[in-house]
Amino acid sequence: IVAFDLAPPLQYRGAGAYRKNWEAWFPTFRGPIGYEIRDLSITAGDGVAFSHSLNRIHGKRTDGEDTDVWVRVTACYRKMNGEWKVTHEHISVPFYMDGSNRAAVDLKP
Repeated sequence: IVAFDLAPPLQYRGAGAYRKNWEAWFPTFRGPIGYEIRDLSITAGDGVAFSHSLNRIHGKRTDGEDTDVWVRVTACYRKMNGEWKVTHEHISVPFYMDGSNRAAVDLKP
């Protein structure tokens, strides 16, 4: 897997590196993490496919902050040995192009 995720570094190569990132992220939440997928679009061929969607992540953080953010997700898949595998994933937050480069975490679909 090659992943371009929200958190540094710029990319992850291999499932172990990607898993390590998530293992560090999950404990930053207190209680359940809400996850909603909206506007999912899937295109599939015989051996490759891709999907894109808007995904909402929300929950209470261990520091008391309420997280509620929409991200853009594109995933690419490849059929290997009869099973679909994620081979590339890109998750991003848009940013304001006003010179501030601030993440636009307040946008809603």
